[in-house]
Amino acid sequence: MIFERLDASELAVGTEELARGLIGVVLVRDSVDGRSAGRIVETEAYVIGDPASHAYMGPRQRNATMFLEPFLSYVYLIYGTSFCFNVTSEPRGEGAGVLVRALEPLDGIELMERRRRSDSLRDLCRGPGRLTQALDIDRSLDGRSLLTDPDLWLARAPRARGPIGVSRRIGITRAAHRRLRFYERGNPFVSGPRTLSPP
Repeated sequence: MIFERLDASELAVGTEELARGLIGVVLVRDSVDGRSAGRIVETEAYVIGDPASHAYMGPRQRNATMFLEPFLSYVYLIYGTSFCFNVTSEPRGEGAGVLVRALEPLDGIELMERRRRSDSLRDLCRGPGRLTQALDIDRSLDGRSLLTDPDLWLARAPRARGPIGVSRRIGITRAAHRRLRFYERGNPFVSGPRTLSPP
């Protein structure tokens, strides 16, 4: 499958706007094992001054990438077992990012199945930890430019996206009421409770 790399001018400015704008965009992972890629179908915005954001308490070694320029990969470990992939979203010095929660698998599906040890297409990338395992994304890819990096990059949407739904975010306690989760309505690869993702 052929993908066309995105240019910065094609991406939205601002965290909430980027979270919406990434729906339908393709995340491409090129590795020594081959290419794997999926269409982004669910995101969450972690905006400036957000108490649920890793950036809320200021720059630290773990979250330093969040305070760099937009459109970098911010990868962190949760629960000591799973990685989460984010896209930085604000000018240098302003910590914020967009968590990518789910992908619709497009390319390298057999490779993703081997990495996940699963042949359930729907579940390969349905959830932030699953998608990073399927695409072999870990901390070594933190801080990469998603516009220029050869190993991890964003590509143009292969088709028009469907209507976008909005809900509260999943799995947080601080600012849990804020409607900063975005998903493609009716897409079976969206994660989380069905009650939060009405078609």
